[in-house]
Amino acid sequence: MVIRWLILTSSILLTAYLVEGVRVEGFFSALFAAAVLGILNTFVRPVFLILSLPVTFLTLGLFILVINAVLLLMAGGVVPGLSISGFWSALFGSVCISLVSFVLNSFIVRKDGRGTRVRVVRLDHPDDRR
Repeated sequence: MVIRWLILTSSILLTAYLVEGVRVEGFFSALFAAAVLGILNTFVRPVFLILSLPVTFLTLGLFILVINAVLLLMAGGVVPGLSISGFWSALFGSVCISLVSFVLNSFIVRKDGRGTRVRVVRLDHPDDRR
């Protein structure tokens, strides 16, 4: 869970670098923003998804991007070091955060959903048999 939190933090920092209307004042602001986004995604996003199900169905799922943008705007309103300049910045920012998080999580999470194991590989010389 901590690794995913750090991945979301780094994706917020990278998004602030790439998207012009998204600003983060520092690492700890991004860390707090990642925590707030995680809480919003856990509790508020399912309610939004259920309430907007007909619109999401009609737009073939594209309305979920709008929901993500609204959640990012909500996080920008709560976190002091995160500022989102408008809806379009939030939309592009949420897409960027989703893509970066997806790419970074693909390196961490196995296909069965569990985290990767760290393996220690010993490279012994054949003469060093003990």
